[in-house]
Amino acid sequence: MKIFIDTANLNEIKEAADMGLLDGVTTNPSLVAKEGHKDFKSMLEKICSIVDGDISAEVVSTDYDGMVKEGRELAKIHKNIVIKVPLIKEGLKAVKTFAGEGIKTNVTLCFSPSQALLAAKAGAYLVSPFVGRLDDISYNGMELISQIRQIYDNYDYQTQILVASVRHPIHFVESCMIGADVCTMPFKVIEQLAKHPLTDIGLEKFLDDWKKLNK
Repeated sequence: MKIFIDTANLNEIKEAADMGLLDGVTTNPSLVAKEGHKDFKSMLEKICSIVDGDISAEVVSTDYDGMVKEGRELAKIHKNIVIKVPLIKEGLKAVKTFAGEGIKTNVTLCFSPSQALLAAKAGAYLVSPFVGRLDDISYNGMELISQIRQIYDNYDYQTQILVASVRHPIHFVESCMIGADVCTMPFKVIEQLAKHPLTDIGLEKFLDDWKKLNK
């Protein structure tokens, strides 16, 4: 299981990388705007200097020509840049073009197994189903991951399943058990993965006993 961080905050990216956990980074226009980055290209270059792995950079055009133009420019920034494309009809056309040019794509905003199948057929490198947003509308987001895994295995598609909109460690554990390839999550969730109350209690007890021994 690869672990990606879903953020445009350079400090969070560096801290997660320093923990030895990070295999890649996902960004989107909302995350970039939240951090106030004015120079998108410079931000991506900095991320690429921190993390040696897939760095998803999203296009903002919704027409084929615009997405292809943006994607080609983004791909020039660094060999690790993966072009993030929305799962719409024009996006699938762009994915097919990018695949023919050897440019990796992350097809985002996937909410159904049929969408995931189309992304794989178009040549997507990654597909990003959003489990948390499905949970928000009373749908079992993890069921979608199971469906995509079965479909991809049935037909031997090599597109990697990148579980997105991960809200808590249970999403991560269930993704691992289902056999998803990647989980991308906020830094807060990455921190939660390492936490357990019994670990804290056990450490406190060890330290208290050590203090008693050295009195």
